[in-house]
Amino acid sequence: MAERHLHIVSFDVPAPPDYGGVIDVYYKVAALAELGVRVHLHCYSYGRKPSADLERFCASVHYYPRSTSKHLLLSSLPYVVVSRRSDELLDRLAQDAHPILFEGLHACYFLGDPHLAGRRRLVRTHNVEHDYYEALAKAERGAFKRTYFTQEARKLKRFEPVLSEADVLLAISPNDQAYFAAHFQRVVHLPAFHPSTRVDVPDGLGRFCLYHGALSVPENDQAALFLVNEVFNELPVPLVIAGSGASRELRAAVARSTNVKLRENIPTAEITALVRQAQVNVLPTFQATGIKLKLLLCLFTGRHVVCNTPMVKDTGLEDLCLVHDDPEHLRLSIQACMAKPANGSTLERRIAVLEDRFSNRRNAQAIVDLLH
Repeated sequence: MAERHLHIVSFDVPAPPDYGGVIDVYYKVAALAELGVRVHLHCYSYGRKPSADLERFCASVHYYPRSTSKHLLLSSLPYVVVSRRSDELLDRLAQDAHPILFEGLHACYFLGDPHLAGRRRLVRTHNVEHDYYEALAKAERGAFKRTYFTQEARKLKRFEPVLSEADVLLAISPNDQAYFAAHFQRVVHLPAFHPSTRVDVPDGLGRFCLYHGALSVPENDQAALFLVNEVFNELPVPLVIAGSGASRELRAAVARSTNVKLRENIPTAEITALVRQAQVNVLPTFQATGIKLKLLLCLFTGRHVVCNTPMVKDTGLEDLCLVHDDPEHLRLSIQACMAKPANGSTLERRIAVLEDRFSNRRNAQAIVDLLH
């Protein structure tokens, strides 16, 4: 059998797999390698270091600096795209005829380049990016960043038609699939890749609730503040907020609270342990884009998940969570879960849905089937 090769162009170095987008890339690459695909990984680097871990399952790994020049903000192209431009990458991709998978619109600067004409090209869409950036703008309190996110959203919407150059778009959620299918020809739903191989929910009861996320991201900061100020302020239940980059406003809100603790800058393994120890993983969001990888982690390895509608809207995971949108019903649901083990028919339904639809091996095979 002939060797199967695949170039993957990643927007960031995917190791360690410690935040949403790179989690999907890392476990996708690992699953493809397990199927015998020789992956040639190309990473844009801007703060994350080269990783020996990636050498274990990639045929080759290449790193390219991402430009941080402020002059690029004046470009008509999105900053997140034009800052990921490397002639060295294009030269390397043009040396063979292997198919190419571009990770996200961010990585698509060369998607329509004439040097790659005739190549099999796939794009993994991690979000409807202009919607994502518009939501970031609404959540951002600083004037400069809010203006940046607003301008970037407009540029991303203008740049999005480049996706017509791809042979297939791999949408991360059913909702995103519906959006892209209305604008482009071949779109398939490819669920997110993640670290779990099976549902493994702890026995017994936990003693606290958990919210976790990259707190430097405006939508996560907004969600954490909502929990502190509007949900747990009237709830006699401990809440742990775990993540990095908390805002001054969030730190101040936690300091005023008697039942909320902030755990900052802790390693991924410790956050995963907290997910398992918690009795309830509370996951509100005000941005219904893509799929949140932390939702999958909590469903695979945590006890109860209480969230709001935007967290699960059109994901197919609605029935696996307790979904409420107002503070009062969130409080009631959390209190009801605190004395209830996560077992029985509810857990059986989780296993049936997650281990079938979110099998990394099965979804990697779907990519292999699309390569030719």
